[in-house]
Amino acid sequence: MRPSCLSGAARARAVRPAAGEVPSALVAGPATRAAVILGLAFGWYIYDAVRPYIALTRYWSNVAAASGSKKSLLEKLSKRKALQVTLVVIAALVLAGNFLFKSFGDGATPAEGAEGSALEALESLEIGEWEDADGYDRDAFGTAWKDVDQNSCDTRNDILARDLEDFEYSEGDTCEIASGTLDDPYTGEEIDFERGPNSGDVQIDHIVALKNAWMTGAYAWDQERREQIANDPLNLVASDGPANMGKGADDTSEWLPDNGSYRCEYVAAQVAVKVKYELWVTQEEHEAMTDVLTSCPAEPLPTGGL
Repeated sequence: MRPSCLSGAARARAVRPAAGEVPSALVAGPATRAAVILGLAFGWYIYDAVRPYIALTRYWSNVAAASGSKKSLLEKLSKRKALQVTLVVIAALVLAGNFLFKSFGDGATPAEGAEGSALEALESLEIGEWEDADGYDRDAFGTAWKDVDQNSCDTRNDILARDLEDFEYSEGDTCEIASGTLDDPYTGEEIDFERGPNSGDVQIDHIVALKNAWMTGAYAWDQERREQIANDPLNLVASDGPANMGKGADDTSEWLPDNGSYRCEYVAAQVAVKVKYELWVTQEEHEAMTDVLTSCPAEPLPTGGL
């Protein structure tokens, strides 16, 4: 069974924003902007109300100075009073802003996805817990990279041909990819692929990891259906090898690509796979998917595959 939550440190590492990216939770919406404006207005109202008292303390300070009473007790008290009033105004601004922001946040309506969007489809997924985690075995999904579409080419080479640019076949072969360039979606970096000792620089990732699929429904499937999801192009993407290894079997609540511009597309693909194969999501996974897709409510639900 899945633990109820990740540790704080693990969750922070899992969903850290990409470099230069503004977290979606900090993007100001209409309610947030209204809260800030009202908070500032309320703060100015308080300042305007206490301004006469500030002026009065300055007046008495000037009177004391004019009378020659150098560093008089009245002057010290006037400065102290002015400082106290200033601190009260600052505190009032902070409290008013926090109160109004919380009030608007509590009453905010959850974002709704556009018709045909991944966010809309997400709401159709069942929420449950991980099942039979100890029973997972990669062999249960068949031999890696079978030719399930019967095009005389294995799945790995099919995906390399789809995702690489300027690729070339091995000499005398119309299937095996010898080289090419990957615009890696996970890191945003360009990777030169060359078959040989460094072939692992580019790997084929299961967008919904097979172990995750197992624990969210695939454990009850027959062999044919498991082989289908393992080789379905909808669930596959060529990616940076180390990034793929770092992801492992993590779901959205545990791992997101460092490339922030790809996160919406990535989560949308996960939703598409789970919808197609009727897999469920955990509560944490659902919340993490919602957090990402709320920032792009029109992101379309991918289709296709086997």
